[in-house]
Amino acid sequence: MKPLAYRMRPRDLDEVVGQQHLVGPKKIIRRMVEAKRLSSMILYGPPGIGKTSIASAIAGSTKYAFRQLNAATDGKKELAQVAAEGKMSGTVILLLDEIHRLDKVKQDFLLPLLESGQIILIGATTENPYIAISPAIRSRCQIFQLKPLTEADAKTAIKRAIADEERGLGKYHVTLTADALELLVEKGNGDLRSTLNGLELAVLSTRQELKDEGQSADQVTVTKEDMAESLQMKTQAFDASGDGHYDLVSAFQKSIRGSDTDAALHYLARLIESGDLISICRRLLVIAYEDIGLANPPAAERAAAAIWSARQLGLPEARIPLANAVIELCLSPKSNSAIGAIDKALSDVRTKRVGEIPDDLKDAHYQGAKKLGHGNGYVYPHDFPGDWVPQQYLPNNLLGAQYFAPKGESKFEGAFKKQYLKLRHMQEAGLAKRKADQP
Repeated sequence: MKPLAYRMRPRDLDEVVGQQHLVGPKKIIRRMVEAKRLSSMILYGPPGIGKTSIASAIAGSTKYAFRQLNAATDGKKELAQVAAEGKMSGTVILLLDEIHRLDKVKQDFLLPLLESGQIILIGATTENPYIAISPAIRSRCQIFQLKPLTEADAKTAIKRAIADEERGLGKYHVTLTADALELLVEKGNGDLRSTLNGLELAVLSTRQELKDEGQSADQVTVTKEDMAESLQMKTQAFDASGDGHYDLVSAFQKSIRGSDTDAALHYLARLIESGDLISICRRLLVIAYEDIGLANPPAAERAAAAIWSARQLGLPEARIPLANAVIELCLSPKSNSAIGAIDKALSDVRTKRVGEIPDDLKDAHYQGAKKLGHGNGYVYPHDFPGDWVPQQYLPNNLLGAQYFAPKGESKFEGAFKKQYLKLRHMQEAGLAKRKADQP
């Protein structure tokens, strides 16, 4: 029997899970299908989020023949067979996986077939097509980026598979406990193929255990422990809403903040083993800007790039850019001056009478603004040497407030501190002089 993920592939666009920005009502792919004006396209995004599903749904919605090849492993011979079928039937939809690996010989064979409409190409790739795919192919295709599936999307697909008696698991009368469902969704990490196949293994193995123990297998209840065993993961690692989860994330951040590389890698490994890529990426991004921040802005930028790469790759490969980011952040100089500054400013906004915005800073781009005094007296900094001029920006009630307290212990923050203090001194001196000069 074919795997559950294969059997549950959508037969039309209404069965596609997620990707509503492309296949939802009045969205581009649905409009193409409904208008019967299909064109070749490239779908790109992480594995298991619906590239093949959309292609099969398009074929099902249009009743065109649907064929699937791989650009890396299938050759010109296989392409020629699809082309012959397209010539005979008028049109065939070809899903070409790993289209970024299409060589020039196969590309040259395909191009005239795309021009004639004999083949409608749907290329699938995890790579950025603007970088990895040749301009000749790109120019003949529309490019659509797929978005990661949400937890709600995954749960919809799971419940549909459990209920479907024809293609899914409906004949087994399956019940998933709430924590088993959460574990399956968490471990799947947005990869629907992996999620559905994991579900099937859990159901069939649990059913077999019931039979082996001489119990009735007419109804199958899958618990968290059953699911964890089927997924070969430790159940305690998936306490996504409990203290264990928050303790682990807390230890991860504090280890990086404390510059203990080995401890940080240990906690990263535990988070990776739990399959919780979403929490890792979110927490690492927070750490990069909260704990390293202005002490080393390029490290924060590189961490953001590593997080993007990890999300594109998915686990297990995501561990590689994540490890790079964790090691660099651990060994980087640290500063919390930025979060301290914004929190201090927020405290004033929440607890003080902050006063009105100065009239000269108010919007003056409408008729009648000058009569209200808005914009009057504003001095344009770019009209002055160094693109700077002393001018009051804070409301009167907060004049003189200081939120940013740079530490200046790193090369970057030292430069920021020097510039900040210089500008602040010039501002105070300039405003004092202007006040003294007033009659």
